[in-house]
Amino acid sequence: VPVPPPVPVCPESAPPRSGEGVATKPARFDARLSLYEYPFEVKTFAYSAQGQQLEMAYMELGEVSAPAVVLLHGKNFSGAYWERTATALVERGLRVIIPDQIGFGKSSKPTSFQYSFHALSHATGALLDELGVKTFSVVGHSMGGMLAARLALLHEERVERLVLVNPIGLEDWQRVVPYQSVDTWYEGELKKTPEKIREYMKQSYFDGTWEPEYDALAELQMGWSESAQREQLAWVSALTYDMIFTQPVVHDFGRIKAPTLLIIGTRDRTALGKPLVSPEVRATMGRYEVLGKQAAAAIAGAQLVELEGVGHIPQVEAYDAYIKALGEFLKP
Repeated sequence: VPVPPPVPVCPESAPPRSGEGVATKPARFDARLSLYEYPFEVKTFAYSAQGQQLEMAYMELGEVSAPAVVLLHGKNFSGAYWERTATALVERGLRVIIPDQIGFGKSSKPTSFQYSFHALSHATGALLDELGVKTFSVVGHSMGGMLAARLALLHEERVERLVLVNPIGLEDWQRVVPYQSVDTWYEGELKKTPEKIREYMKQSYFDGTWEPEYDALAELQMGWSESAQREQLAWVSALTYDMIFTQPVVHDFGRIKAPTLLIIGTRDRTALGKPLVSPEVRATMGRYEVLGKQAAAAIAGAQLVELEGVGHIPQVEAYDAYIKALGEFLKP
């Protein structure tokens, strides 16, 4: 039996981090969201990876015999924000499975772990094996879109349909943005405050406007920024930012064989590394009115639904148009 590796020593300039498994008093915004309520019953899938025992939290709805669809969350979110989508898909006769990826939501937050889209895809596939799911459709939003694309490649024989909802990674930022180390990402994460997080989402996701229903989208990151385990959470976030930046999936779009739907809010301008480049370069990044078309052209037979004037989260900002497109594509 492999011995779990020790928690890595922090950079000298950084405060100590809590490692996975450190006992803390349960709290709403602790590393495992112990007292944070999800919309449906949360179950746990335990597995071993990279010399340590991990737990993946997930929710499961619908009839076991129904066609399965897997919903993959974005970086700043957890599976909880899929509530409305999941309910609608179950009403349409589907079985819905919503995992929190390792490092996110209620799942384990290992600080000594090589985060990769391959590793997360492998774990998701293992969860589906445990649940007896042989074939499935997959819907990915934001970072979840990158993971969904990789999952469709690694489990090509199992993925029946692929839906990308304003995925990030439709361009390779490495071409224009200088690399920054995990330590630099970590320092940036530690500087976040509830006010800064809310303002980022307001400007980046909703074009400077804010509605009461958006509060639920921000409270997770806001709460974690003040958590007693904020150093551990910041380090894990830095590791996953490095994963997103250094592991582009856009170059693999030509190999995707699953029938694919892209739902793209064209007002979206999300892109990693904007503060690190000139205003001229920044203006060329995250142009979803262009990127959506390019992605659809790169994926054989892909369908594209563009939502004009909609930003990064169509399932909140333009639910009716979003669920119509999604429901028709996933119709059993």
